[in-house]
Amino acid sequence: MAAFESEGALWRTSSYSGTGGGNCVEVADGAEVVAVRDSKAPEGVMLSFSPAAWRAFVEATTHDEL
Repeated sequence: MAAFESEGALWRTSSYSGTGGGNCVEVADGAEVVAVRDSKAPEGVMLSFSPAAWRAFVEATTHDEL
């Protein structure tokens, strides 16, 4: 899997997160990697997934399969 360059990345949160600053993750799309981090600790650990794995995860959550 390719490395993800977080500098200059466009991080986003789900529209379901609201504006309360609660428990959120941020996601950024790279060329070959989808990166995920804790919105409260953006300089902390970042997880990387292939686009196919991330897509499967999102589809499973939207269909309540987890």
